[in-house]
Amino acid sequence: MVNSKVADGEDYSDLLVKYKEKIRKEFGETGVSSDGAGAKPISSREYTEFKSEIYPNQYSMYEKACNMAESVFKLKVENKQKEKLQKRIDTCHLNITPSGVVALSFLAPMIFIIVGSLIAFAIFNMVFLVFFCIFFGLAMILALQKIPSLLADKWRIQASNQMVQSIFYLVTYMRHTSNLERAIAFAADHLDAPLSLDFRKMLWDLENGTYSSIRDSADSYLETWKEWNSDFVESFHLVESSLFEPSEDRRISLLDKSLDVILDGTFEGMLRYAHNLKAPMTMLNMLGIILPILGLVILPLVVSFMSGPDSSTLTMAIYISLLYNITLPIGVYYLGKTILSKRPSGYGQADIVKSHPGLKKYENVIIPIGKKFQFAVNPLYFSITLFAFLFIIGMSPILLHAVDPGFEIQNEEGSIQMMGYICPPNTGSCENNELIGPYGLGASLLSLVVILSFGLSIGMFYSLRSKNVIAIRNRTKKLEQEFSSAMFQLGNRLGDGLPAEIAFARVAETMRGSTSGDFFNLAEKNITKLGMGLEESLFDPKVGAVASFPSKVIESSMKVLIESIKRGPLIAAQALLSMSRYMKEIHRVEERLKDLMAEVIGSMKAQVAFLTPAIAGIVVGITSMISTVLTKLSAQLSTFAGSGDTTGFGGLVTIFGIGIPTFHFQVIVGLYIVQLAYILTVLATGIENGVDKQGERFALGKALVRSVGLYCFIAGTVIILFNLFAGVVLQNTLG
Repeated sequence: MVNSKVADGEDYSDLLVKYKEKIRKEFGETGVSSDGAGAKPISSREYTEFKSEIYPNQYSMYEKACNMAESVFKLKVENKQKEKLQKRIDTCHLNITPSGVVALSFLAPMIFIIVGSLIAFAIFNMVFLVFFCIFFGLAMILALQKIPSLLADKWRIQASNQMVQSIFYLVTYMRHTSNLERAIAFAADHLDAPLSLDFRKMLWDLENGTYSSIRDSADSYLETWKEWNSDFVESFHLVESSLFEPSEDRRISLLDKSLDVILDGTFEGMLRYAHNLKAPMTMLNMLGIILPILGLVILPLVVSFMSGPDSSTLTMAIYISLLYNITLPIGVYYLGKTILSKRPSGYGQADIVKSHPGLKKYENVIIPIGKKFQFAVNPLYFSITLFAFLFIIGMSPILLHAVDPGFEIQNEEGSIQMMGYICPPNTGSCENNELIGPYGLGASLLSLVVILSFGLSIGMFYSLRSKNVIAIRNRTKKLEQEFSSAMFQLGNRLGDGLPAEIAFARVAETMRGSTSGDFFNLAEKNITKLGMGLEESLFDPKVGAVASFPSKVIESSMKVLIESIKRGPLIAAQALLSMSRYMKEIHRVEERLKDLMAEVIGSMKAQVAFLTPAIAGIVVGITSMISTVLTKLSAQLSTFAGSGDTTGFGGLVTIFGIGIPTFHFQVIVGLYIVQLAYILTVLATGIENGVDKQGERFALGKALVRSVGLYCFIAGTVIILFNLFAGVVLQNTLG
């Protein structure tokens, strides 16, 4: 008998080992542990699939890079730093470890320093570039370790923009159905990522058995927001408290209070942010814009005196480019991100393309073919074609000189040249392939076309990509602004005992000519002419009224109507009247927030649209004049030195360099203007609307075209005037 038990025990142990091995294969070595140590949280397959659909591609690339670096370097992270990094990683749902973040922060800079130094020394033979690569690589260590914080801040800002809407959806659903789990599911269906991901994770944690109740799951999630948005936490707790109120009036009062709390908290937070924004914005303007541009005035003189007569002008151009096209833009971008990371919860614009994938075709250029067919073309093709055409024209002085070093176009006197390639100082005569430049007025003007190629092509791409979508969003936004009045009228009609189908027709007749009237008229026609039911007339994917007006607010309002009408017209009337009041309150707070930020946003837009391009254009014109004077003066002094007449000039010959060509200098400054216009526009849009990709693209399309166009016009005009003036002065002075 004992032997049989032992045998049975052996069979059970074999079976246990077999299934443990199977579980290890499915969930990994650390997926199961008898003592719980090192066990990984197992998420549901549905949650993983949903996350992969909405998660940005750059996040997954960063995750792969961190995991690969961790497999190469096994670094131990201090507990304090580990806890901080893990908190940021959990916030934005990254599948990495703190050790992987630190390993990547050392591995990537090491590769950059080694490869960059070899290229700088072997190809360019410039020791300065070697030191620049080393310095830049060391700075990358700290920058890469801050990436989880930056991603968490971006995630937080984007989620914060949706928190007012999330409470609005919860309260709207809880008014007619006191069920927190279904209210969270309703909010998750109507919110955009990333907050929809957080709400779905609350439900999936409940389904997986991680928490025993939806309140426990929600409370665990709210712990992550106590540091950033206590008003959201308090509002959510008020919604939870309404579940335990025996009185219906008291329950409704708590729900109304929860929305008031987050609206008032949002306004107060943005008020403090607007007041604290002036000092960092002033520092950003001075250090990143005003001082660098004003420094360009004396930079040609400094370059001329530092370079010496035998120095390479291309080398000096590389030095200036490293400062103005790499170091300063990165510094301005970092300061801007630091300012933006402190933005509290506010309001934001929804990305209707993500919520309505059928609108993605409108991100292309729509070319109608006949009356029924349309052909969509990616705007990238137009942008690349425009860029290539303008870039080749702008670089023609360099390209023509490479093909025919002796090519030149000039007037009869030779005072105005297109190319303007000259011999290096102290050489007397030289071969065509030894000429340096271009210093000609024509080349200086053609260099502006290089900047136009960047500004116009990028601006056109963003403009064409967002133009159609913004038009649809503005139309929908107009409907949302009117919809609170429409909901109020519809609620009154339902309160009078009218069926919803007849109430739709009455509201459409009352609001004829408005966007809301068009919405209800379309729903009423679907019912009367197509024989659809109420729900089908609203939500049919082809002809439904909601499909023609892609808005989460309108869609959720109509879903609440469909749910509440099942409980009777009076319940539906109360729900719609409450939603009307909520929408008016949200709109009122949004307008107050716009007033708060108007001064800062207006200042930044003026900086991008006029001040920075105008100042830079004038500075480039002055620089062109200085470069022309120094070039001709240096050539004249070299002539005197070559003829042996060095009386009074011998010392000056060794002091003056040739000066950097206006062509090279203008391209560097112009690219800096393009970079500044891009960075400041993204920053202004982020401060105003948080994370708003469609609005950001539309603003970039307008800002880049206007600022770059203004800069090129002013720079071209000033270059012509100042060069003519310098030519007259030198002609009268030197003969």
